[in-house]
Amino acid sequence: MGGERPVLLTDDDTHFDLRPLTDDIDGGFLAADGVQRTRRALDAGELPATSISGERIGAPLANPGAVLCIGMNYAEHAAESGAEPPEHPVLFFKTPNTVVGPNDDVLLPPGAEKVDWEVELAVVIGRRARYLDSPADAPGVIAGYALANDVSERAYQLDVSGGQWSKGKCAETFNPLGPWLATADHVGDPQALRMRSWVNDEPRQDSSSKDMIFGVYELVWSLSQYMVLEPGYVINTGTPQGVALSGRFPYLDEGDTIRMEIDRLGSMTQRVRRATR
Repeated sequence: MGGERPVLLTDDDTHFDLRPLTDDIDGGFLAADGVQRTRRALDAGELPATSISGERIGAPLANPGAVLCIGMNYAEHAAESGAEPPEHPVLFFKTPNTVVGPNDDVLLPPGAEKVDWEVELAVVIGRRARYLDSPADAPGVIAGYALANDVSERAYQLDVSGGQWSKGKCAETFNPLGPWLATADHVGDPQALRMRSWVNDEPRQDSSSKDMIFGVYELVWSLSQYMVLEPGYVINTGTPQGVALSGRFPYLDEGDTIRMEIDRLGSMTQRVRRATR
């Protein structure tokens, strides 16, 4: 929202002010070896402790250059969508201005009737990646991981637009991200993370990133064959089954509350309300 400050959270739940190093956590900071510089500064005692009590939490990445999204990357979600599992990763894009803080409101566009939730593991690129030789090269370009809600308006995505997915994905507030950007060593195996979501405290999704059709490293490698991945790019890696598109649950409505969590990536909660013109 323009007033955020960069903060480091350590494993013992202590917060440190990152402003001695950077004004923001963005692609430029990550490209300039930001993660390792932060480690060195912390070890050297150069970062002052701080408190964030009572403060809004913004997205952990400022001004992402692109938000790349993978569709139908869980077989059971593809099935509930009425599709066969894809043979190759399905790619669509979100505009970077869909990214908001983890607990910011989700706004229903005027006339929207089929707004859906999707808990996703987000990958943040930290080094330029172009034509990687193999998936084994992917860890070297990943800065870290975050929890994302890939909000979708299904009528815009599938009906009104004739199947142009991004039209149902790019409304304001349609990509809550956070509460933190976790480094790769903190996360460990990205294919061993439990993912869950609730609407109004009722369970919706409960799965694991191990069920991805295309794993994180394969996705990063594959995307690098078609485009240059720049520091600060976000990749939403797909959602498991349990969304409203399945027909088992109602779509989101004004006043609903969405809650999500992924192992080691924290939790987020959004309230749903109508956007005003």
